[in-house]
Amino acid sequence: MRPSTAIAFNTNAHFFFRLRVRKQLSVVFSMLTSLLAMSGFALAGAITPGPVNVLALRHGTQPHRSVAWLYVLGASISYAAVVWVMGQSGQLLLRVPVLAASAPWVCAIYLLWLAWRVATAPVSSPSSQAQVTPSLRPMQAFGQGAAVQALNPKAWLVALSGVGMFVIPLTARGTAAASALAWFCGISLLACLVGIGCWAILGKVLARWLQTPQRQRLFNGLLAALLAGSVLGVLA
Repeated sequence: MRPSTAIAFNTNAHFFFRLRVRKQLSVVFSMLTSLLAMSGFALAGAITPGPVNVLALRHGTQPHRSVAWLYVLGASISYAAVVWVMGQSGQLLLRVPVLAASAPWVCAIYLLWLAWRVATAPVSSPSSQAQVTPSLRPMQAFGQGAAVQALNPKAWLVALSGVGMFVIPLTARGTAAASALAWFCGISLLACLVGIGCWAILGKVLARWLQTPQRQRLFNGLLAALLAGSVLGVLA
């Protein structure tokens, strides 16, 4: 090989190497940007007021911490499952007219029933609070969190929006569809643990104020009204 040919070959190899590195860095930067945006979107959706967070606030006021945290865990895992379902078949489900029209109303009936249960929940005096049996057992709280999240119209709409905003564009840029959806599910799970957990902690702080039956009745009534209002707001 002549010296000039060798120099030209090395120059071309170096050029293609730099081009390949630049392309890989561009992909990594694009992925990190998408993950940061995905995290902000998921946290905003998880921490804003809604039926799930209202009930987390209610459970946070209870003396048994395990009830609140298992409720948070159940709701978080349930939302990650909702994201996965919407990523797999969300568009197909929305194309069924009967399902698209009836699902929000079925969910609303269950959530309004929960609002009534909160409004009529029994109250206790300070002397009996230490001996109060929790209204829900820990695993029942986990199941309730999962059920409320699965029947929350806001969860399905936010999950579908997130899939359209993040998963589909990542797939279009070359990321495997399963990998992009797995990232979004994982980030959504962590965001829910933080967002819903903050409401449970807030309930724990408010428990110090709820020392009289009158305040407890007022608190339950406000929570029930907020829960019903959030459901009706989604249906409007």
